Amino acid sequence: MQLRVAAAVTMLIAAHCAPAAMPLDVRGAPTLAPMLAQVTPAVVNISVVTRAPMEDNPLFRDPLFRRFFNIPDRPSRAEQSAGSGVIVDRARGYVLTNNHVIDNAQEVVVTLKDRRTLKAELVGTDPGTDIAVLKIDARDLAELKFGDSDAMNVGDFVVAIGNPFGIGQTVTSGIVSALGRTGLGIEGYEDFIQTDASINPGNSGGALVNLAGELVGINTAILGPSGSSVGIGFAVPSNMVRSVMAQIIRFGEVRRGRVGVVTQDMTHELAQSLAAKSAEGAVVVKVEPGSPAEQAGLRPRDIVTEVNGRPVRGSADLRNRMGLVPVGETVDLRVQRGARALPLRLRIGELHTMTEIPGEAVPQLAGVRVSNIEPGMPAYGEVQGAIVTRIEAGSPGAKTGLRPGDVLYAVNRRRVRSVAELLAALTKADRPMRILLLRGDSRLTLTIR
Repeated sequence: MQLRVAAAVTMLIAAHCAPAAMPLDVRGAPTLAPMLAQVTPAVVNISVVTRAPMEDNPLFRDPLFRRFFNIPDRPSRAEQSAGSGVIVDRARGYVLTNNHVIDNAQEVVVTLKDRRTLKAELVGTDPGTDIAVLKIDARDLAELKFGDSDAMNVGDFVVAIGNPFGIGQTVTSGIVSALGRTGLGIEGYEDFIQTDASINPGNSGGALVNLAGELVGINTAILGPSGSSVGIGFAVPSNMVRSVMAQIIRFGEVRRGRVGVVTQDMTHELAQSLAAKSAEGAVVVKVEPGSPAEQAGLRPRDIVTEVNGRPVRGSADLRNRMGLVPVGETVDLRVQRGARALPLRLRIGELHTMTEIPGEAVPQLAGVRVSNIEPGMPAYGEVQGAIVTRIEAGSPGAKTGLRPGDVLYAVNRRRVRSVAELLAALTKADRPMRILLLRGDSRLTLTIR
């Protein structure tokens, strides 16, 4: 009798604590099944075929050997990998996934839940946020509606859907563990939703949804000693994804521009010295002369508290938000300057180019020339590294995605502060090489295989 009473009390507590949006099954127990029946057909499996260099046999490096035996310059073999994706526009066939899922793909195949297999066209990618947009041509597609990731709170229930380990579509549930995670070194633009819903290899590009069945994030990364889930997973927020997707569809890429401001997070000490009303916001440290920031009226010691009416949590939050505004468009800022709150309007400027500087050739990046950062250059005094001055059209270096004005500051986690250090690091680096670079106000990672 006591056991039956305890069980009944447990069921009542579970039903009472269940979110109001969660329906009950025929036995009165909370269930996600009705919502998942609507959502899961929009989450797809993605298979990728790439061409990768064969094992580096010394004979293959000899051009006479290759010519004598009629061996192609770059012998390759087919490779396949699996990830996940989300259909967000069934009328036009747009599918979201991660950039790292389809990176270097020769062919991308999307498999729907009803087992239809479709070849996908790559619309564009944004390595800075690890988002890619694909397009498929099919009828009777499902789709996931975007939710408002800014409305999420720590403790909200979420569900992760994807294809972990390639075993087939899988659903896991959990809560939002944290919001606005940055500084993890995973991507160039970080504003992650952290969740304890299990995310494993193969979940990349899949959906993080709320209990209303709305897309609130694209699952991207995990932290764990074995490469599997230990309850710390990260998703790119849906509002960031939507902005990135809009630019990719419009331009084929995200056209980030120049602001010309250096900021830092607010601290307790800074808040006291600046007489700030709260510990949130981004403190302006330096304003580049002649930059869009200076033209807008920003000054050192200003505290940027809002962008387009939305609060700014800190320096990384400000950089993320400004990095999603296309060149030429304007943003409305709210700035605290002493006791005054000021409205400012800033127009995103074009990135500087350095093509008039000869530069020094980089053997490992054929067609690319770099220079030390000298006085008068836009990045002088802000960062140390080697700045790209020229890229020959059609060269291997041009195919990497580098642009004039990029500042290369690390190779395989080794810091470089000059052209000499960059060339030395590239000579010693094992492949694949990960080159960290600064592009305008964005920090990106370039992988050279």
